[in-house]
Amino acid sequence: MPSPNSLPAPPLSEEQADAIAKLTRALDAPGLWWLSGYAAGLATSRPAPAQSAPAVAVRPDAATAGRLTIVYGSQTGNAKRVAEQLALEVEGAGLAVRLLRADAYPVRELKTERHLYLVISTQGDGDPPDDARELFEFLTGKRAPRLEQLHYAVLGLGDSSYPQFCAIGQRLDERLADLGAQRLLPRGEADLDIDTVAAPWRTQAVSAAKEIVKPLATVTPLRPQIAASAATHGRDHPFSAELIANQRITLVHGRAASPKDIRHIELSLEDSGLHYEPGDALGLWPRNPDALVDAILTTLKLDGEQAIAQGDTTLPLREWLASKRELTKLARPFIAAQAERSGDAELQSILQPGNVVLGEWLANRQVIDLLQRHPADWSAEALVAALRPLTPRLYSIASSRKAVGDEVHLTIAHVEYDSGAQDGMLRWGAASHYLATRGEGERLPVYIETNERFRLPVDASRDVIMIGPGTGVAPFRAFVQERAAVGAPGRNWLFFGNPHFRSDFLYQLEWQRALKSGELDRIDLAFSRDQAQKIYVQDRIRERGEDLYDWLQNGAHLYVCGAIAMGKDVHGALLDIVAEHKHGDRDAAAEYLDDLQRQGRYARDVY
Repeated sequence: MPSPNSLPAPPLSEEQADAIAKLTRALDAPGLWWLSGYAAGLATSRPAPAQSAPAVAVRPDAATAGRLTIVYGSQTGNAKRVAEQLALEVEGAGLAVRLLRADAYPVRELKTERHLYLVISTQGDGDPPDDARELFEFLTGKRAPRLEQLHYAVLGLGDSSYPQFCAIGQRLDERLADLGAQRLLPRGEADLDIDTVAAPWRTQAVSAAKEIVKPLATVTPLRPQIAASAATHGRDHPFSAELIANQRITLVHGRAASPKDIRHIELSLEDSGLHYEPGDALGLWPRNPDALVDAILTTLKLDGEQAIAQGDTTLPLREWLASKRELTKLARPFIAAQAERSGDAELQSILQPGNVVLGEWLANRQVIDLLQRHPADWSAEALVAALRPLTPRLYSIASSRKAVGDEVHLTIAHVEYDSGAQDGMLRWGAASHYLATRGEGERLPVYIETNERFRLPVDASRDVIMIGPGTGVAPFRAFVQERAAVGAPGRNWLFFGNPHFRSDFLYQLEWQRALKSGELDRIDLAFSRDQAQKIYVQDRIRERGEDLYDWLQNGAHLYVCGAIAMGKDVHGALLDIVAEHKHGDRDAAAEYLDDLQRQGRYARDVY
C-alpha cells in the first residue's frame, strides 16, 4: 500500500507520456505556463473516467474566475524575470495561474478575463516593448471592450534617465480603469533598482490574489524551469569570462580615420555551462572609470576609503561608486535630490512638468556634470543612498556557437567624448569604456540574456532580410554564421550602413567572403557621408522596395537591429513600400506589417 506522502501515478499511457515529454522539451518557460493553463481549461470540460478519480482536481470556473492571468511585455528581459517570479509566488500560494508573454495573449479573452496582472516595461522615450505593441494598441484603441468584470493590477518598469519614465505602465493602468476594470492595488513603478519596488509590489499582489482567487483543491502544475535554465551562471551569478580578443575594427590612422572606436570583442565561455543562440544578448556587469570616481570624490570632498553600510553590504565609498552605483547616466530623482540640496532655481525649473529641457539634460549630462555645475553638500551615506544601483548592460551577440565553439563575440561602440566641461575630463559610457580598456587575459563578469523574439526561422529554407546599420549588424554576423553552419538553403540579404566606406565598413572582409562563397546572397550598403546627399539604410530599402516586397510575399523573415530612431525610420520605409503595393493604403500596409509580427516574421531588436 502506498504511503500517504507518495504521489499518485499519472493517469497516462506510456505513449501519452512520451508525447508530453516531446512537446514540453520544445517549449520555453512562458510556453509551459500557457500549456498549464490550457490543460486546466480542458479539464473543466472533460469529465474524469467513472472508474478513477482525476489526478488534478479543478473547479469548473478554474479557466476564468478561478485563475489569475499574468501578462508581461519585456524588451530586455527584466519584466519577464519579474513576471516569472510573481507567477511562482502565486502558484506557491496554491492559486491557479497562467503566465503569458504579451504577444501570446489572445486579446479576445479580455472580455471574459476576471483577474489580470500586467508587468510591462517602457522602451526608450515612451514606447511599448515590441512584444506588447499589439496588446497596447488594442487596449488603447477603439476596439477595446468594456471590462467591468475585470480585477487588475499593473507593475511598470522603466529607466528614470528617460523623461517618459514608466509611461506605458501608466497609460495601461489608466486605460483599464477607464474601461471599467477594478484596480486591485496601486500601480508600481520600478526604476533600474527593480526589486526596491517590484519585491513589495509582488507581495501585495499575491495577497490581493488570495482574496479574490480561491485556491484549487490540488494542483499538479507543469512548472517552468525558470531558475535552472540548464546553467549555473546568470544575471545575479555571472561567469568570469576571459577576454581573448579586443580589436578596433574602424580605421585608426590617416586622413580617412574614423572618429568612431568600434571594437570586436571575443570572450571565452569554456567551463561556464552557458549556452546561447543567434539573437541572444550577452549581459555585462561593468565598473565605472577610476578617473570618474576620483572626480566625484574630489568635487564633493569625500573620503573614498570611508566605510559605508547600505542594507547588508558594507564597502568603502570608492568601491560603492566604482562597482555599485550608476554614474554615467543621470536620472530625474537624482536631479531632484540635487535641486533640493542646492536650492538651485535652474534645477527647480528644469524639473517642472512639461519642461522639454529635462530630456536634453538626461541624455547629455552625467552625475559629475550635475555635481560640478550646481554645487551642494553631500555626505557619503546620503550620496550612496541617492544614486541608483549600477545595472548590467546588454550587447547583441555577434557569433554562432556552431562557428566559434566555447566563445562569444561582441561588436561594441566605445562611448568616449569631450563634453566641454571645465574639468577637461572626457566622458565615457560605463560598459563600453570598461570593455574597450580591458586587456587580453583579463576576466569580465557576464551572463546570457535569451531573446526568444529574435530567432532565425525554424524552417531553414525561408529567406531572411537583415537590416543592421552600425553595431546593429552584430546579430546578423551570428545569423550568417549559423545559416552557413547548418547549410540553410534559404537566401540571406543584408542592409548595412555607417558614415564612411573606407573607415566604417564593419566586418568588410567577412561579408565579401560570404558573398563569394554564397553564404550571403545580397548586400546593400548606405554610407551616409560619402556623398553630398546623405544616404541611410531606409533610403536603400525604398530603392529596393520591389524586390524586398517580393521576398516578403514569398515567405521571407525580416529583422531590424540598432538604435530606436533608426528602427522608426526603417519601419516608415517599410510602410511606404508595402503601401505602394496596396494602392497607397497605409492602413492596409500597417496591418500587413502587424501580421508579419504576429507570424514571427518581422522582429526588431532596437535600443
